[in-house]
Amino acid sequence: MDIGNCSTTEFLLLRITNNPAIKVTLFATFLLVYLIIIITNLGMIILIRMDPQLHKPMYIFLSHLSFSDLCYSTAVGPKILVDLLSKEKSIPFAGCALQLLILCMFADAECMLLAVMAFDRYKAISKALLCAVDMSSKMRSRLLAAVYLVGITDALVHTSLTFCLCFCGSNEINHFFCDIPPLLLISCSDIQVNELAVFIVFGFIELSTISGVLVSYCYIIFSVLKIRSVQGRFKAFSTCTSHLTAVAIFQGTMLFMYFQLSSSYSLDQDKMTSLSYTLVIPMLNPLIYSLRNKNVKEALGKVKNKMCF
Repeated sequence: MDIGNCSTTEFLLLRITNNPAIKVTLFATFLLVYLIIIITNLGMIILIRMDPQLHKPMYIFLSHLSFSDLCYSTAVGPKILVDLLSKEKSIPFAGCALQLLILCMFADAECMLLAVMAFDRYKAISKALLCAVDMSSKMRSRLLAAVYLVGITDALVHTSLTFCLCFCGSNEINHFFCDIPPLLLISCSDIQVNELAVFIVFGFIELSTISGVLVSYCYIIFSVLKIRSVQGRFKAFSTCTSHLTAVAIFQGTMLFMYFQLSSSYSLDQDKMTSLSYTLVIPMLNPLIYSLRNKNVKEALGKVKNKMCF
């Protein structure tokens, strides 16, 4: 491809606001959110690695969920913070491609991880005695390898298709970061293949992961109903509440974006939704799991006691 005639060496990102007072407020807000993301997700990863009681499949998958949250929020968060204070809102062509690659890879990985975690909950509740055998270290490694393989494959497909397009007109992206829909809007190439790839691949991943979650929870409900005591039922299902909350927030956001793409697309709505899944969800996930999980709270208590003494 002749980059001089068909492409551009850099893109210009959208200004969130030109008001200096609002800029300072937004910078402080986004900085606080990003610091919470770093501290809570990195803290969750370290806590799970350090505490032997958390060396179980559920928490190992949770540490990878925190890693995914940390990676795709870092692909976007620092750039938004820099752009709020700088005069230039440009991003190099290669930097834009890398940002999209990381964003796609770890967003897909999170989607897959939530389905894998639902499968793990099914094994732990429905087949408690065989859980240690079924979810062995080898099995966990295979599941995690599949999660990241799907993520990197999808990311490479979308990034390659997007950055093989010609950008011979305006290089101004109507968004806060590099995302597929706003990049397609400024391309002067035929984007039918790209739109079809987004619709099919995104739809397949969403359908397969949501189906996996629903099937796992159907089996979990059947298993819980077999428990005679009300206390036993409550205890069994309470282990799933954090995961269900995380699934509802993440998949709800993803489905909203998917139906937007398949109907009337609105960039303004997409900007708000994108900020939700790139900054808000990574901030909420570790808080959901730490506040609603007994073992995580106990592990945090141990750390606090060690720090006090």
